[in-house]
Amino acid sequence: MTTVDPEFNADAARQERRARLFTRINAADKWFQVLGLSWATPVLKAAAGDNPRAQIAEIWRLLIVPLLSIFAFLLLWGTLAPKVQTSLGAVPGPAQVWAEMVSLNEDAKAKAAKRAKFEAMLETRNQKFIDAGQPEKVKDVAFTGAPTYYQQIWTSIKTVFFGFLIATALAVPLGIAAGLSPTANAALNPLIQIFKPVSPLAWLPIVTMIVSAVYVTNDGWFAKSFLISAITVTLCSLWPTLINTALGVASIDKDLVNVSKVLKMNTYTKITKLVLPSALPLIFTGLRLSLGVGWMVLIAAEMLAQNPGLGKFVWDEFQNGSSSSLAKIMVAVFTIGIIGFLLDRVMFALQSLFTFTKNR
Repeated sequence: MTTVDPEFNADAARQERRARLFTRINAADKWFQVLGLSWATPVLKAAAGDNPRAQIAEIWRLLIVPLLSIFAFLLLWGTLAPKVQTSLGAVPGPAQVWAEMVSLNEDAKAKAAKRAKFEAMLETRNQKFIDAGQPEKVKDVAFTGAPTYYQQIWTSIKTVFFGFLIATALAVPLGIAAGLSPTANAALNPLIQIFKPVSPLAWLPIVTMIVSAVYVTNDGWFAKSFLISAITVTLCSLWPTLINTALGVASIDKDLVNVSKVLKMNTYTKITKLVLPSALPLIFTGLRLSLGVGWMVLIAAEMLAQNPGLGKFVWDEFQNGSSSSLAKIMVAVFTIGIIGFLLDRVMFALQSLFTFTKNR
């Protein structure tokens, strides 16, 4: 007769739970990488008791060192900023920039409340005419107040995505053609080499004149300033996607190409079943680069096209020249940087969903 040791069973159950926990942590690690939270994995593993010394070394590298770097930057900024005098006064330090960010948030709340009050009054007025049987007097009046800081951010995001989507729709098919056909590659290559280095400031006057000549309506779907900014983004951001798509398609394993010939695949099937899945990692690399370039270009385009986004906000504050203008511009700079990082994380997440390779 044998007996079962209760402590053995308890230890086995503990080990099983521990193994499940580490499996979940490892599964979550790829999403921590996508979100820029790679330090969360060693923190969770250390909390679970997995080789604390090694995990502490990883926490030091991934979390503590970046935090110390940020702290050193803020300390250096706060120390040196008051010593630099400009026409608008001393360069604002971290405290002044934070105070201005809080002020912009309060201003956005006040403008939102003002807009809500206007819309409520307009709805009450229209309802009175409807109740009185005078629907012809009902009016739909647009709110003409200045946009909030968050509305300007949203305008910039919409503009960059509009331009980026147009660039993607042009660049991916052209890149596939260049990758599959040496003739198409020879035709496109000189155009890429000539137009890729062109600055958005050079494209902007041309785009402005063409849009003004072609888009003559004042009540269309898009404002002219929006189209000018978006098209400028398109012209400057399509090249990384085009080049990487062509490179990805041209780099497909020759054995796979031979298999497609043996199976007598038509062009559509070859592209959808063979070319795109094989080239996706490099295509997504191009898309990430294009979105980054587009976001960088957008700010300059909005400044000159006067599209009511972050670029116009920076330009207006520069022209305003008040004592708080420099701090507001610095708030916009940090906003632009943070949004650029988040846009890259969004593209990285999409790449992780649609590609099955470690080639990012």
